[in-house]
Amino acid sequence: MSGMSFDYLREQGITNSRVLAALRRVPRDRFVPDSERARAFENRPLPIGCGQTISQPYIVAFMTQALDIRPHDRVLEVGTGCGYQTAVLAELTDDVYSIEIVQELAKRARERLERLGYTTVRTRVGNGRDGWPEAAPFDAIIVTAAADEVPPALVDQLNRGGRLIIPVGKSPAAQELVLVRRNDAGRVRTESLLPVRFVPLTG
Repeated sequence: MSGMSFDYLREQGITNSRVLAALRRVPRDRFVPDSERARAFENRPLPIGCGQTISQPYIVAFMTQALDIRPHDRVLEVGTGCGYQTAVLAELTDDVYSIEIVQELAKRARERLERLGYTTVRTRVGNGRDGWPEAAPFDAIIVTAAADEVPPALVDQLNRGGRLIIPVGKSPAAQELVLVRRNDAGRVRTESLLPVRFVPLTG
């Protein structure tokens, strides 16, 4: 059980009970450096090293809720970071794949997830823009860094009925969270959800 109820998220429009329960179960303070643990349960992003951050709980909850993850959905995360969002996903489905381009972060996240019991998560070091072709198609894809445009390879790896959420924008001041859906006929629809500010997607 985490050290915070996250009840305030309901007032901000997070109503999915499975998402709220997942955030309560994942101990956010175990995913930040010791120097940041006193602030771990504040609704704010925090540095995790290597120029990267852990997103604020509201953004984690918002993106996760938008994906509407069902049990046994196959989910791809691009940008493992510290592994916090990965753990939240693993609370919702037992079929999670996660890619991190920074080797040091990937190693730390893998060890942390294993210590906390998230042993079914599959991780790799690599360029997230390429996705994970041999594990595709995915029912949901979440990208936790901002791209100039939606990477075509990720759209191609969406299952029919699949959802992809990603921050898009050429500068931090002009980023939008975008939801991409592939319908049962295979057609793709894109919707802008809200302005955000993420570190850039590298690779």
